[in-house]
Amino acid sequence: MISIDPKEIPTAKLHGYLQSAVGPRPIAFASTMSAKGIPNLSPFSFFNVFSANPPILVFSPARRVRDNTVKHTLINAEATREVVINVVNFDLVQQTSLASTEYAEGVNEFIKAGLTQIPSDIVKPYRVKESPVQFECKITQIIPLGTEGGAGNLILCEVVKMHIHESILDENGAIDQHKIDLVSRLGKDWYSRSNQGLFEVAKPLTTLGIGVDAIPDVVKESAVFDGNDLGKLGNIEVLPTTEEVSIFVKENFSVKGVLSSDDQQKVHLEAKKYLDKGDVESAWKVLLAKK
Repeated sequence: MISIDPKEIPTAKLHGYLQSAVGPRPIAFASTMSAKGIPNLSPFSFFNVFSANPPILVFSPARRVRDNTVKHTLINAEATREVVINVVNFDLVQQTSLASTEYAEGVNEFIKAGLTQIPSDIVKPYRVKESPVQFECKITQIIPLGTEGGAGNLILCEVVKMHIHESILDENGAIDQHKIDLVSRLGKDWYSRSNQGLFEVAKPLTTLGIGVDAIPDVVKESAVFDGNDLGKLGNIEVLPTTEEVSIFVKENFSVKGVLSSDDQQKVHLEAKKYLDKGDVESAWKVLLAKK
C-alpha cells in the first residue's frame, strides 16, 4: 500500500485520486442566473443531499486547478442566492457533459446543449425540462474552503419547491429507481448507470464543442437521434472539411450505397452506427456527405 501526504503531491494528481476513490457521485446539474439575467447551466459531481427537515442540498463549484479562476455558477450564486438543481439520468448524460464545456460568459448552455429551459415557480433560474426531478432552491450559505486552485466552495441550498416527472413514479407514487435511471460520476471519463454499470463519456475541457444549436434542423428533428446522440454530435470542436468527407466516402463502399439512396432515414441510421461506436467524426462525415 502506498501512503500519500496530500501536501506533497500536485493538486491535479490529488484531485484525480479523490475523484477516483470517492464515488460514484451524484450529479447536480445547476442552473443559475447572473445579476444581469443571463442564464447559466453547469454540472457538478461534488454534490449530495444532507438534510430533510429543512430539505438541504449541497454542491461545490471548485476553483479551477489550472489557473485558480472561479466558475460562472459560483459568481451567479453569490450575486442572486438562487439555484435550480436538476438531476441527471442516462437520457441526459451526453448533453450534460456538453454543458460542462467552458463557454464564454453570456453563452447560454441550455441552447448549446440542446436542452429546454422552462420557468421556475419561485426562483428566477430556469429548470431543465428534460430532467426527471428539478429542485428550486434558495441559497442559505456559501462557505469558501480555500483560496488556491482546487479549493471548493460549499453552496448550501434549501429546497423551496420540487418538480417530479410522473413517468418515473411507481404505482404508489414513489420514485422508481429503474425508471429514473440515474447516472453518477467516478474518476477520469468514467460514469456509472445506476442499473447497468460503468461507461465512459468524453469530457470537453480544453475544447469548445460546436453545440447542439449548430446541428442542422433535419438532424435535430430526426426520429433516429436521441438527446445523447445530439450531445455527441455537438461535442466536436471543428466539422470535417469537404475534402475529408470526400475521402471518407471514397474509402467506405457501404457508405456510398447508403448515400445513393433518397431515404434520409437510412443516412441517419448509418451515421448513428458510427455514433454508437464513439466515432463522432465519421458520423459527421456521413451527415455532411448527404447535404
